This record gives sequence, C-alpha cells and structure tokens, in this order.
Amino acid sequence: MLMPRLISGNLFDDWMGDFPTGKDFFSNHDADIMKTDVKESDKGFEMEIDLPGFKKEDVKATLEDGYLTINASRSASNDEKDEDGKYIRKERYEGNCSRSFYVGENLTDEDIHAKFEAGTLKIDIPKKQTPEIEKQKLIAIEG
Repeated sequence: MLMPRLISGNLFDDWMGDFPTGKDFFSNHDADIMKTDVKESDKGFEMEIDLPGFKKEDVKATLEDGYLTINASRSASNDEKDEDGKYIRKERYEGNCSRSFYVGENLTDEDIHAKFEAGTLKIDIPKKQTPEIEKQKLIAIEG
C-alpha cells in the first residue's frame, strides 16, 4: 500500500535532508567514488574508474595473488577554521577508498597498463590463457 510521505517518513526529511544527522556523514558520498566501467574485447578488458578530484600521486594500483587492487587517498586539511569562520558542511571527499578485481593469477604487473587523466583511471588488462591441465587419457584395456 502506498503511504503519503508525511505518514511514512519524517516531516523534516525533505527540508533537513541535506544536513548531517549524526549518521556517518560520508556514507552517501561513498557510492559516488570509484564507479567502474569494464569493457571486454577479444584482446582483454578495458576498465575506466572514476576518481574525481584525485591526483595521479593519490592513486596506487597493486597486483597480488591474482587481485588488482586500486587504492586512492586524499588527506584533509588540518585547518577546520579560517579567519572568516568554521566549516558547517564539507561535501568534498576526504579519506581512503579501495577496490579489488580478480584478474587471474597468470598475469604479471608488466602485463597491465594504466593511465590517469582528467580524474579517470584507465586500465588495460590482457586476456592470458591459463595453461591447460592435461586431460585424463583413457587407456584401452584389452581382454
């Protein structure tokens, strides 16, 4: 059953919805960070990861045990107050974020190519064939 907004929620949700309410202030912003598009081609995979506001120096990519992990961090200014007053709201992301993708254990760091430009990390991951395990051979038994 559909309920009117005033009955199902708080009267002040829309009016005060943009102000922090004691919950984790950045929880709504986390969903906007590191959105990733993955495109498959015959040769491999192309990934584009959105990292708006980050610099190349803030981003690190590592490959370990078949997992490609992207870490990005941006530190906050220690100044919470300037000569004009103090911040009552900060919406720009400050902190660390990380994402991991399984790419296979047969890839090396030399196989993966990454480029950062205009707030987007572009990564090319080749498809590498895994060495085939020899299939069980059936031996004919005479008799």
